[in-house]
Amino acid sequence: GATFKEASARMKRVLQECRIRGVSTNLMFLLNVMTHPEFETGIVTTSFIDDHPELKKTSLSTWQFASDDQSSPRNIFRVEKIMRYLANLRVNGHPPELGADPTKIRPVQEKKAGQSSKIFIPPPSQVIVPTTVDGKKGMRHILLEGGPEAFASAVRDHQGMLITDTTWRDAHQSLLATRMRTQELVNCAPYTNAALSNAFSLEMWGGATFDVAMRFLRECPWERLETLREATPDIPFQMLLRGANAVGYTNYPDNVVHKFCKQAKESGVDIFRVFDSLNYVENLKLGIDAAGTAGGFVEGAMSYTGDVSDPTKGKYNLEYYLNLARELVDSGVHSIAIKDMAGLLTPKAASLLVGALRQEHPSVPIHVHTHDTAGAGVAAMIAAAQAGADVVDASIDGMSGLTAQPSLGAVVASLRGTEHDTGIDLSAIGPLNTYWENVRSLYAPFESGQLSGSSDVYQHEIPGGQYTNLLFQSKQLGLTDRWTDIKKKYAEANIILGDIPKVTPSSKVVGDLAQFMVAQDLDASKITEQADTLAFPESVVQYLRGEIGIPPGGFPEPLRSKVLAGRGLEPVEGRPGASLKPYDFDEARELLSKKYGEISDKDVLSHALYPDVYVGWKEFESIYGDVGMIPTDLFLNPMKEGDEVELQVKKDKTFLVKLVSVQNVQDDGTRIVTFQLNGELWKVPVTDHSAVESTGAGREKAGSKDGAVGTPMPGVIVAVKVKAGDKVKEGESVATLSAMKMETNIPATKSGVVSRVVVNVGDNVEGDDLLIEIE
Repeated sequence: GATFKEASARMKRVLQECRIRGVSTNLMFLLNVMTHPEFETGIVTTSFIDDHPELKKTSLSTWQFASDDQSSPRNIFRVEKIMRYLANLRVNGHPPELGADPTKIRPVQEKKAGQSSKIFIPPPSQVIVPTTVDGKKGMRHILLEGGPEAFASAVRDHQGMLITDTTWRDAHQSLLATRMRTQELVNCAPYTNAALSNAFSLEMWGGATFDVAMRFLRECPWERLETLREATPDIPFQMLLRGANAVGYTNYPDNVVHKFCKQAKESGVDIFRVFDSLNYVENLKLGIDAAGTAGGFVEGAMSYTGDVSDPTKGKYNLEYYLNLARELVDSGVHSIAIKDMAGLLTPKAASLLVGALRQEHPSVPIHVHTHDTAGAGVAAMIAAAQAGADVVDASIDGMSGLTAQPSLGAVVASLRGTEHDTGIDLSAIGPLNTYWENVRSLYAPFESGQLSGSSDVYQHEIPGGQYTNLLFQSKQLGLTDRWTDIKKKYAEANIILGDIPKVTPSSKVVGDLAQFMVAQDLDASKITEQADTLAFPESVVQYLRGEIGIPPGGFPEPLRSKVLAGRGLEPVEGRPGASLKPYDFDEARELLSKKYGEISDKDVLSHALYPDVYVGWKEFESIYGDVGMIPTDLFLNPMKEGDEVELQVKKDKTFLVKLVSVQNVQDDGTRIVTFQLNGELWKVPVTDHSAVESTGAGREKAGSKDGAVGTPMPGVIVAVKVKAGDKVKEGESVATLSAMKMETNIPATKSGVVSRVVVNVGDNVEGDDLLIEIE
């Protein structure tokens, strides 16, 4: 350029338009330098960069690069990281904790040039969208324009039954262990927005979806919410909030719950269904206050258990639920929900409970949720409608039944032409059903294998959302052939723990104890007799201490006293989270920014709720990048030699990927995986985990030897708390075992000195493997 200004302008354009792949670049740093006001004067010294350290903060740059690969640190090496993921999947398969049944993983389907991986669904223009009374499309505009109170009034004034579609959350949580990826939801979002435009809501976030997104799907849960909100503007979004537990399995400081609800509302949630796993009102009040302060429509949920139509069922009678509903209404909720998490609500019970609630609360909307485990879900929802319910939950036919919600199509057809007509067009939801039938076939590796309804749910009371997860955990613990015993022990464990409502996290407590009882061949009498010495799952100890709240009727005694005394623990008094110090978000942001660079408020929240899961996700992302763009069939199914697929990494960029060969394992356990990427050979080294000795097979058994400490069940050692030479007391925790979501503290079997420690953190162990010897 003829002048410094002209030369600078040309250099900026060159930097923004250059395309470099395969190595890190300093493009953003150079642009930060060249656009700094001081540099643009042309008068700087050699200390310029030292005087302006902010120039090095490239993670915050927003330059409009010609090559999208350079525009963000997240995009750098994007293709390379995807290739690394495909190579690792080919060599090592999925980690066992993902829960994919390897026998159901099918070959990748070859795609011809121009052939899309997406499952077809018609454009939304083919749907005749119904209008509301004032001529506007969708229920959401009432909520946005009038607020929660006006929305509640509109629901009560509405002629006919309103529907909440749970397909995007609870249906796949119940049927497919919450493994549904965002892209399947996004693909059908525009059509859903048209076909279900007069629905009460789409239940699509919260519950287990938050941690599973990071833990297993390797996606950002906030991006899911915001992407779907943009694609579905007309239907209210509903989330499941676990009261004081937010979307976690423990209690958090109050400011975390409040900040979470505020961000959820800003990101797109309209309706907060707030529940507590023990119906503990103090925990409920925190969630209600947080959701209400955020500006959301607050639905106070009663976790339903027992049978109100059977007077022999004990403490969960009609008066119990009416008292609970009064407390919810007094707390300021906008609607009442009956949350029947196991499918125990029979038509008779639905009529009785809904009828009594309607009579006592004529102006409050009533929303009913159930699971179809026994096959009576549709009948129960029709009975609820006839008794005065305003809204019922259902899921699209292809994702309904079994442990999910009743069929949406069946509910719509059953109520058509009656005073409870839903106004939903069956012909419009037909293509949605076909879409979801095809999508479900992609997720066959996560099916539980359940082929029919199961009326024994009325005995064991396992929640629909836990059923598939519990079955998978049992497989991991080597208890597959004892599934019937686990269901029986689940019912027994529930009684041992005080006959409690069972939904996350209380359902986990009951499930953990049931599996522990089966693995250790224990019954109720042995549990009570040996309560002070048994190596109970940590969740059971936390429950008995009062860390998730107070159950209806109080804690079981003498079990609680013996468990706490044997561990030297004091009980928690009152609401568990009330005594927690406020979370320091500023400190957390500073620490995370130093580690990861570009950090948002949503990242800080994700870390506050699930610190280990968040770190694991970020570490995965640093190795494999954003795998959310990989088509599901390719994400789940390893390629074979000769397979060739078309991979679309963004809207206008695709790559042709062919797996050429997988080299034999080298001495250090490495295999070289060779691909062709648009005809160019790429060689990706991958460690073959099966070639590395880490199975723990052949370990010495503890047996009944004096001073031997063994494992109560198969799992992974996550903590070793002693070393050789340490003095220990009988009952003192010496190691921690993790088996799926259950962590168990392993106690010393005698007092003495540790003579030998034979495991390390990360070791896989089998039942009765020797861990430690004490003399």
